[in-house]
Amino acid sequence: MTREGFVTPTQELRNEHRIILKVLDAAEREIDAIARTGKVREDFVLKLLDFVRNFADACHHAKEEKRLFVKMSERGMPLNAGPLAVMLHEHEEGRRLVKAAADALPSALLGDKRALQALKDGLAGYVDLLRAHIGKEDNILYPMADKMLTAEDQKTLAEAFERVETVETGTGVHEKYHKLADELAQV
Repeated sequence: MTREGFVTPTQELRNEHRIILKVLDAAEREIDAIARTGKVREDFVLKLLDFVRNFADACHHAKEEKRLFVKMSERGMPLNAGPLAVMLHEHEEGRRLVKAAADALPSALLGDKRALQALKDGLAGYVDLLRAHIGKEDNILYPMADKMLTAEDQKTLAEAFERVETVETGTGVHEKYHKLADELAQV
């Protein structure tokens, strides 16, 4: 936050990371429970997948991919090499891991041991990937962005982020996923 009370786009993304990390903690507890019991709590995993797909990916990653990374590219950082290429690759890898977990869920619920392992592997891989990814963004990429973006860029991005939340994902959806994150963290 600046002196004027303006939350920078990278600070907003860091704040969203805190919410995502709460859900990753909850996912780890579920992975441990699955390993101990051999049982999957369907409702919990479905809510977890919903959060990951619609908050972490469709909202948070969309802000990065369609807005922040594009603006950084306009300021000279290439999209197809270096830090931005790594972040984009990791977003795709995260989507692959989430899909693998989701694809395994129906059979895992029926007791298929391979599917149960695939579900655990997909979730655990996603948790590990996202924890490392968030560390890179918070400690390396976002400070780089803050140095290279102008005050006007920051204002434009903040407005674009607001449009992502209200127009692209829909009014109230962002808040819905904040509540879901709190719910998952309590389970």
